[in-house]
Amino acid sequence: MPLSLGAEMWGPEAWLLLVFLASFTGRCSAGELETSDLVTVVLGQDAKLPCFYRGAPDEQVGQVAWARVDPNEGTRDLALLHSKYGLHVSAAYEDRVEQPPPPRDPLDGSVLLRNAVQADEGEYECRVSTFPAGSFQARMKLRVLVPPLPSLNPGPPLEEGQGLTLAASCTAEGSPAPSVTWDTEVKGTQSSRSFKHSRSAAVTSEFHLVPSRSMNGQPLTCVVSHPGLLQDQRITHTLQVAFLAEASVRGLEDQNLWHVGREGATLKCLSEGQPPPSYNWTRLDGPLPSGVRVKGDTLGFPPLTTEHSGIYVCHVSNELSSRDSQVTVEVLDPQDPGKQVDLVSASVVVVGVIAALLFLLLVVVVVLMSRYHRRKAQQMTQKYEEELTLTRENSIRRLHSHHTDPRSQSEEPEGRSYSTLTTVREIETQTELLSPSSGRTEDDDDQDEGIKQAMNHFVQENGTLRAKPTGNGIYINGRGHLV
Repeated sequence: MPLSLGAEMWGPEAWLLLVFLASFTGRCSAGELETSDLVTVVLGQDAKLPCFYRGAPDEQVGQVAWARVDPNEGTRDLALLHSKYGLHVSAAYEDRVEQPPPPRDPLDGSVLLRNAVQADEGEYECRVSTFPAGSFQARMKLRVLVPPLPSLNPGPPLEEGQGLTLAASCTAEGSPAPSVTWDTEVKGTQSSRSFKHSRSAAVTSEFHLVPSRSMNGQPLTCVVSHPGLLQDQRITHTLQVAFLAEASVRGLEDQNLWHVGREGATLKCLSEGQPPPSYNWTRLDGPLPSGVRVKGDTLGFPPLTTEHSGIYVCHVSNELSSRDSQVTVEVLDPQDPGKQVDLVSASVVVVGVIAALLFLLLVVVVVLMSRYHRRKAQQMTQKYEEELTLTRENSIRRLHSHHTDPRSQSEEPEGRSYSTLTTVREIETQTELLSPSSGRTEDDDDQDEGIKQAMNHFVQENGTLRAKPTGNGIYINGRGHLV
């Protein structure tokens, strides 16, 4: 129903004019409404609802009526903009609907909806009454963006050695549903779930990891994206991983420095952890000597005496665990001969062990080399015997051929006899060199005797063996063989 502006504002003529204008529902070919199908505004901002009539120069806009169209509740009046009486706003939108600031065009029927809330989201209708073209109407949708307000919640305390554990969760709710991601260099897995409400949606993302000490102090950032935000929102959480490293003690790298009279000697306990560990020094074989100062991870000694010798223990602990490390301090006294003797004895033992190892190594090398040369000598001897046997067989065959050939017995020249005798002597000489005397046979002895007798018929001149002059140049050896 039309808005009631009061009897003092509306006379009979005005009502007739409104009824007349409302009867024109068609469009003039020269007139049209300029509006927008969708108007988007962020929660809390002002929403401008455009409705501009563009017609002929002689046309005039009598009034512009705005209404909210609700599929469930029907049409509700929003405001009425009259060319003569100005703007009238319904009670439901009082102080929230205004005209745009001047200068204002008479044909512009746009209005401002102040401080838009999520309940304002919906469909609106602009109905323009003109003269003489008639009335025009258009609908548009108002979308109110609700930017999210993200929150980050850390997971349970992280400890080194745990399995897959929740590091943090990030939740953001808005309209439309926001996007939630993670930005970090830490290795892990992420999962998301969403919950829809009547006018918004909430998204929760969780980041899981396997805690290790390398992750301690690393940033874990939740990144929220939404069309209602000018830029992404980021929430950073610094990871805290509880751990305790193994303990060690420094200060005894050079034992010779720990001698009687030395000043400024210290032992330092090394460890790290989260939360930061505390240190406690004790002596295993008795209380700490007088004058020893404990300052956190450092144990300071007065000028050293032999009483400072002992076993010292560094105890490291935090809320997660504890660690121990112990060292043996031996303060040397140059005036104590017993200590010197001990040092000399220790040095002698060390040198003796090293010498024994070197001797053992030398024996192994000699044995290996001896086996190697023995094997090579056996191979060479076997090869030489094979060659000698072959040569001897060839020489014997030549001798047999001379014995069986009559022409060789009667006509053999003097030089041939010398060659045969020399060959026989070479064979016997090689046999004597390769065969031991204990293995000689009777045939071998006869051969030697025959050779000796044969040598009586030869003379040596200038390194050459020549036969003595005889009647026929024939010699019969001990066995009756012709040579």
